[in-house]
Amino acid sequence: MRGTPESLIPRASLFGYPARFGLQISPCGRWFGWIAPIDGVANIWVAPFAAIADARPVTRDTGRGITGFSFARDGRTVLYGQDSHGDENWHVFAADISTGESRDLTPWPGAQCSIAGLSRKRPGEVLVSANARDPRYADLHLIDLASGATTLVIENPGFAHFLTDEQFVPRFAVAMQPDGGSAVLARSGEAWEPLMVFPEEDARTSGPSGLDAAGETLFYYDSRGRDTAALYALDLASKTPRLIASDDRADISGTIADLETWHPLAFTVTYALTERHVLDEVIRPTIDLLDRAGLGNWTITSRTDDDRYWTIGASSDLLAGSSWLLDRQEMTVRQLYEVRPELTGKALAPMAPVVIPSRDGLNLVSYLTLPAGAGSLEQGVAAPLPAVLLVHGGPWDRDGFGYNPEAQWLANRGYAVLQVNFRSSTGLGKAFMRAGANEWGARMDDDLEDALEWAIGRGFIDPARMAIMGASYGGYAVLSALTQRPERFVCGIDIVGPANLQTLIDEIPPYWEDARLHLYANIGDPRTEAGRAQLIARSPIHHAAKIRRPLLIAQGANDPRVLKQEADQMAAAMQANGIPGNYLLFPDEGHGFARPANDIAFKTVAEAFLAHHLGGASQPPVREEVAGTTMQVVEGEAWLRDLHRAITGLA
Repeated sequence: MRGTPESLIPRASLFGYPARFGLQISPCGRWFGWIAPIDGVANIWVAPFAAIADARPVTRDTGRGITGFSFARDGRTVLYGQDSHGDENWHVFAADISTGESRDLTPWPGAQCSIAGLSRKRPGEVLVSANARDPRYADLHLIDLASGATTLVIENPGFAHFLTDEQFVPRFAVAMQPDGGSAVLARSGEAWEPLMVFPEEDARTSGPSGLDAAGETLFYYDSRGRDTAALYALDLASKTPRLIASDDRADISGTIADLETWHPLAFTVTYALTERHVLDEVIRPTIDLLDRAGLGNWTITSRTDDDRYWTIGASSDLLAGSSWLLDRQEMTVRQLYEVRPELTGKALAPMAPVVIPSRDGLNLVSYLTLPAGAGSLEQGVAAPLPAVLLVHGGPWDRDGFGYNPEAQWLANRGYAVLQVNFRSSTGLGKAFMRAGANEWGARMDDDLEDALEWAIGRGFIDPARMAIMGASYGGYAVLSALTQRPERFVCGIDIVGPANLQTLIDEIPPYWEDARLHLYANIGDPRTEAGRAQLIARSPIHHAAKIRRPLLIAQGANDPRVLKQEADQMAAAMQANGIPGNYLLFPDEGHGFARPANDIAFKTVAEAFLAHHLGGASQPPVREEVAGTTMQVVEGEAWLRDLHRAITGLA
């Protein structure tokens, strides 16, 4: 067992609320804002620009907490979203900076709402997207911040989303096509006319990103005729496209735009690491200043309307996060706070990017995190380590380089942590993503296996002491691995993972209707006999009798993406086959665990589970970390029920 009680990083330091996070500056430059806890619940705090020490809370939530916010353009209001116990029916709330009064701007029962636009041209209003009329498609509403009066801007006839100008006038829409492709439609009076069409193979990597301020140029990403998504500008008068930026390794992932014209000044691309490239020399001194400051991975979190001040979020594999203020007039950058100061001085583990070849020639961009002091990618390790294969969700997402609390937690407990961007992962070109079509439980699993073999072959990982862990699609990968390769892993941890692909597709949320054809094309089409057969063959629920290794399942009762029935089915199938199972349920959570007490209670169980089966270090339950958890044991072996009693007794 690696680690001593003194060397173990407390779970609360990794998964509890940060001291402060989410720094922003208001567009007017008068206010700073961030999120920090009050009595253990995350709330929004605001401070005058000239007196950051005079911060005060402007919200007083006592439930699930607030995880993000935006300053409205009126200089008096902050906007934030909240759902109910993880059901993802988000409402948009407004809090008055002066009085702290909060109002639900979207009091429509059962609706999913979000901020669709804020504009310097209409500072007293917010554009909101809401599916109150039709749960499948969101209409646009304009809400007056002072009175709360709501005006319907446009009723959605069946589009995926709209693109508006700075006056909140809908100019373009994206519509999914019967073949799984997408079309960008331009508004002409009351009609919508096709502007460009992306076939199914390009629909996930292509689409509009925004208009310029004059409304004359449309910026968009396009992978047609190439592998990676490039950034283009379309002159709307002549319909002439112009290539702005491209990279043969990865998709263009974002831009820094001029605040007056909205033309891109620089772009970002992420292969193994994130890079920024200048398009307009006017921005180079600013980017050079930030790069020279040694911040690690930095990103702009907000800008004032005059573009003098930027707030910067920065982190690295060895730094949990810090927030900075950039003054572009004085050309200075200064730190305002650390996100998790309690980690200062802790022995965090370095992350190493590595590109691993798959058996059929794909490049798998991966990341290996070794326990601090255990060795390095270049020098190796003294002896193979117990390991956790940590599988990302989506699967249309990706792992990246930088601070990862799960990787740090596992490495601190003595495990090598391997993260793999398997086929279907995003950002690495359409061919790589499309290589995962119909490969759930097949070649996507093979990619994970190939990466493990690479790490085993180089002596980093002990093949007799491996676990697999993941959430959402990652949870599916856990169930697939334990059913298809029953002896490969010592144990597995499935977090909100689907067990039955048939019911997963049948029960998608109504607002995912536009994604239905994409799911059919990538998982299995239930409208065809072959598709139905594939869904059955690739569903772990139908192979539960093959499981030979211990499994821990964790599920949120209110999850709208992967319903509770997925975990229920898997637990029941294991029980029917006489296989001991461990099933944790969180009645006030959804697709993941938002309340720190619940997340840390789960991590306490997961840590003990891994320690028992792999021999890593484990920290006993801590009262302050788990106070208020609602964790329940639906099915559990004796050790889990004993640990649950200890945790809930502390809580």
